[in-house]
Amino acid sequence: MLTKKQEEWISHLSTNFKIEIIPFDKSAEEKFQKVKSIIREKLGKDKEIKHCGSTSLGISGQDEIDVYIPVAKNDFNKYINPLIELFGEPRSNYPMERIRFVTDIEEKHIDVFLINKEDEGWINSFKFENYLREHKDCLKEYEDLKRSLNGESLQNYYRKKTEFINNILGRNN
Repeated sequence: MLTKKQEEWISHLSTNFKIEIIPFDKSAEEKFQKVKSIIREKLGKDKEIKHCGSTSLGISGQDEIDVYIPVAKNDFNKYINPLIELFGEPRSNYPMERIRFVTDIEEKHIDVFLINKEDEGWINSFKFENYLREHKDCLKEYEDLKRSLNGESLQNYYRKKTEFINNILGRNN
């Protein structure tokens, strides 16, 4: 089951673009550390920067590394221009919620998200990933789902993935 907000977001995704799921890339952590260093050089050495998504979990995924910069809502806008200086114009922007920038390290696609750490989406994402780290059976189930969606449309991939996430979160609230 999807929330209204999730349904609206998923409905705008492509039904033509096909997802490719690849095995876990063991070089992901090293590449994350490189982009983290670049971001900290710009934003300060104490800035919280998190490695999230499939590569942080050690499972198959879309051949990308997800990097999150969680900030307080009051500080959200002050980080936008420094990140534009680093990565160019954002690829997507949900004001005061999340902004996605794209770069690459050694030919590896990197999504860099400026994220409002008070936003429900971030809080739930963080809960979900922590749950998977603690429940290896669910982590395996999640990876199997992702693998089964190889070749599916972007829209269907995110629909099935979000339903799975909601199901896990619903069990634990």
